[in-house]
Amino acid sequence: MPSRYTPNQQKKNPFIKWSLIIGSILVAAAAAAWFYLQSIDSPANIDDAATNEVQTSQSPGEEPPEGDGAVKEKAQELETAEAPEQEEEEKQEEPQEEPKETETKEKAADEAEPTKDATVYSDTVELPEEPAVINGILLANKQHPLPETYAPGEGKEARAAFEEMREKALQEGVDLVAFSTYRDYNRQKELYNGYVAKDGQEAADRYSARPGYSEHQTGLAFDIGEAGQEQHWASASFGDTKGGKWLAKNAHKYGFILRYPEGSESITGYMHESWHFRYVGKKAATEIHSKGITLEQYLGV
Repeated sequence: MPSRYTPNQQKKNPFIKWSLIIGSILVAAAAAAWFYLQSIDSPANIDDAATNEVQTSQSPGEEPPEGDGAVKEKAQELETAEAPEQEEEEKQEEPQEEPKETETKEKAADEAEPTKDATVYSDTVELPEEPAVINGILLANKQHPLPETYAPGEGKEARAAFEEMREKALQEGVDLVAFSTYRDYNRQKELYNGYVAKDGQEAADRYSARPGYSEHQTGLAFDIGEAGQEQHWASASFGDTKGGKWLAKNAHKYGFILRYPEGSESITGYMHESWHFRYVGKKAATEIHSKGITLEQYLGV
């Protein structure tokens, strides 16, 4: 007698068969997928992908990113190969540096003779046999003395220039007086010794010349004041008077310069004297006045 389960078992057999087939296919597909993913995620493939990504994204001339050994190593090899050529090009293109103007001036200053102090007399200098004439101009100062026997008297050309200047000043209401001009060696000696006895040699040397060193011995120096203003003669206050201001503005037109300007003691050797004018001729006087310099600077001494 046949079993009552036989029809059902017959119905189940095809279902089991296809289930096994489908299951095998799924297992095989899963295995294939697993092997495929393992092959993609392997370290070798990751390194290749990273290298390709770096090389693709790197801009021309850009340094390789830190952390990639292979790319860095290659870049270092290229840099090593190109470095000598780049250094050679830089050497060829690099211009030779010009010597700096400041360094040249400093070198010249170091090689030049030390600057002399114009306020100090040189103990080694003796009175010369001839006066110092530079570019046609007679010079007398603490470094350029005159012979003891030099006695030209008052300069005729200088006196004529003063009289011409005085006439012009009178037309403008200023009466100029030349109260001291030529002084010989002996007269200067008397004056200087008197100043030393009164104020001491150090003070006297600032405002009075030693005998043989005075501009008044040249006959070209004029101490000028204004008539009626005698209290300002041979005084710094003369520069503030009408006559003093007129001379400061116009004296150069007649060949005279203010010999000892204010603030120039280290150059001229003497303190400011607003009344002491020196005849040098119209050309030199005009240039000295326009440049605002001293006679020493004009002569380059």
